[in-house]
Order: sequence, then structure tokens, then C-alpha cells
Amino acid sequence: MIPFLERLEHSSKVLVAGCGGGFDVFAGVPLAQHLTARGKEVVFASFSFTNLWLCGGERVGETIWRVDQRAAEIPCFPEKWLAEWLGRREQLVPIYAFAKSGVRPLAAAYRQIIDSHEIDAVILVDGGTDSLVFGDEPGVGSVVEDAVSLVAADQAAGEKVLLAAIGFGVDHYHGVSHHAFLENTAQLIRDGGFLGMFSLPQGSREAEAFLDLVDYANQRQPQHPSIVCNSIASALRGEFGNYHATNRTSGNELFINPLMSQYWTFRSSAVVRRVAYAGQLAETERAEDARRIIDLHREMTALRPFRPIPL
Repeated sequence: MIPFLERLEHSSKVLVAGCGGGFDVFAGVPLAQHLTARGKEVVFASFSFTNLWLCGGERVGETIWRVDQRAAEIPCFPEKWLAEWLGRREQLVPIYAFAKSGVRPLAAAYRQIIDSHEIDAVILVDGGTDSLVFGDEPGVGSVVEDAVSLVAADQAAGEKVLLAAIGFGVDHYHGVSHHAFLENTAQLIRDGGFLGMFSLPQGSREAEAFLDLVDYANQRQPQHPSIVCNSIASALRGEFGNYHATNRTSGNELFINPLMSQYWTFRSSAVVRRVAYAGQLAETERAEDARRIIDLHREMTALRPFRPIPL
């Protein structure tokens, strides 16, 4: 059995959390469907891009709102779309949205949810691969939210935290080097932090759920559909190459490919140990503080050259 799935077999209450904000939590829905079918209790969380002070949800902590179908109509609100979609399927699953912050408030938020739901495993889910940025890569994508989430969850739950990244190739649009991603994965294999990879197969219950959710979110948010989720959905449908599911990517060259529907899984603690600025991020209060730390580190670090994958 794949080590990632084997570890989850021994859990009963699992927190599935979007690692990088926004729509990342959607990438955890196939895993949640799998876990629910195996009798596990699932709770969702999202490091949100929405202005939660206007969301109409119940504020249950300093930076935590519980979101359900009755939340306010806000143009970009993936957590509400998820709540509505689950409600249509009569799946009443708690969903929490965390306001943007630095590591310390986010770690406290994770601790509160973990304690209140007696969580025994946490899955951080990244739509894309910039969660595996160590700090010296030629391009880092939208790394701030991923790095803050990784360090915060590590502070809150340590070895209980697993990382799953899906969407290999999608971050090319955001300047991420996939050569560097594979190099980092090789390092984590040497470190004992790699927990295997597996496909989200076309026609499976989990894949069909993801496609249905993405279609629903596209209807609810037609002016700003998720580039990452639609790219993964395109790969699941067998599209290839420079295929554009949304005009948001017009004028850019995409590489939709079958590897986009693969989950790459890791021990989150092993990733955090390789992030060069993790210690500095640990004391941050605001997302802006984390961004400055990362930017300064990269200004003072010799970056790896950009290398294409020689295939």
C-alpha cells in the first residue's frame, strides 16, 4: 500500500486543509470522498482569500469563521461554493475558513480546530506544486500562503500532518520550475519524507466528484474560475498540451498533461525542515511579514538556474 494511504487507514478524524489558500481546498475533495467512504470523519479548512469579515459566517476564533450554505454572496468565495455543493449531495461536513495571517495566528487556528474536533490526522492539500519550494528555486509561484500553512500546521500538529500536491505542470503558468520540484522530491526521498504518488483515475467516484465540484464552482464564479482546478479537470478529461478551459489563461502557453491528476505525497515535517526560512516564518503575525522574509531570503541567496526537464 502507498504509505500516505496506509497512514490514513489508522486515522478516524481527518482535517483536510487547503495549503495555499483560495481553491486549494477543492484539491482535497477527492481525498475526503475516499476517506468518508471508508468510514472516516472529515473536516475541511481553507486558508482563505475572501474578506471573511464580510462573509456572514459564524466567527468561532480570532481568525476562524465557520462557513455554510447561508454565508453571504461574495464574488470570490470558494468555501461557500464547497458548502453548497456538499449540501446538494446531502453531505454535511464542517468547513472552516482561516483569515490571511502569519504563522502564529494560523497555528493557533489549526490547534483550535484540531482540539475541538479531536482530529488525529491533517492533510494539507496543494493545488499545484509550489508547496515544495525550499527557497533557492528559480521561480516560486504563490509561495507565501503555502509556506505559512506548512509551518503553521507543523507547529500545531507535527508528525500528524501530511502534504498532498496535485497538478504537476500547472504552476508553469506561475513561473515554477518543475525540474526543481523533482529535485526537491528526490531530496525528500533521501530524507525519508516521500510517501508515494498515485493517480486520480478517470471515472472513479473521487474524480467524478472533483469534476462536478469544479463545474459547479465555475457556474457560481464565472468571472474568475480557478486556473488550477480547471487545469486538473482538463487533465482528468484527457485534454493535452496548450488547452485552455478558461480565458483567464489566454495568451499563455499551458501544458495540460496526465501527470496533473497525480497526487504527490509527503511528510509535512520533512518538507518544513528543508524550507530555508521556516524558522523565521514561525514568529510572524501577518502575511506581509512572511512575504518580506521570503523576498529578503531570495535576494540574499544564490538561486538555482532554471533547467528544463531533459526528456
